[in-house]
Amino acid sequence: MAKRQVFFSFHYAKDAWRAAQVKNMGIVDNSSTWSANDWEEVRYKSDSKIKEWIDNQMAMRSCIVVLIGRDTSMRKWVKYEIEKAYELGKGIVGVYIHKLKDADGNQTTQGANPFYSVYTTDGHRLSNYVECYNPPHLTSTYVYDDIKNNLPDYIERAINNKGTY
Repeated sequence: MAKRQVFFSFHYAKDAWRAAQVKNMGIVDNSSTWSANDWEEVRYKSDSKIKEWIDNQMAMRSCIVVLIGRDTSMRKWVKYEIEKAYELGKGIVGVYIHKLKDADGNQTTQGANPFYSVYTTDGHRLSNYVECYNPPHLTSTYVYDDIKNNLPDYIERAINNKGTY
């Protein structure tokens, strides 16, 4: 099976290290893994420029993978990315990454489901339809292995389910 092009959505300031671990697993197409420099270049621009950058990135992807840390659900741009993926009919999936270690070797607590505050066109919460995977392990290395082993299936399932919400 060919590697998919996906859009990774996450809380940059808090979870960039954890997200990089997932992005660098080698299980999605390399064009999915934009560099931190890309985001650094755009993040201080106007809202319209940030939206334009997100829209351009998302247009090339078949699925959005929301990497869920402690504060992800509260992030304005994560919510926009989810809404844009829904609008474009992309596959949407969430993966909890709070048990992966950060640069300092720390894990954190589980955050809220970011799909809960996004609504479908008929007024239902997107969280009723989008799957969020939470690796059942406590140790970061086992969480990493679980994500690496299962993320391709999560992505395929999300792409196959995209017409159901």
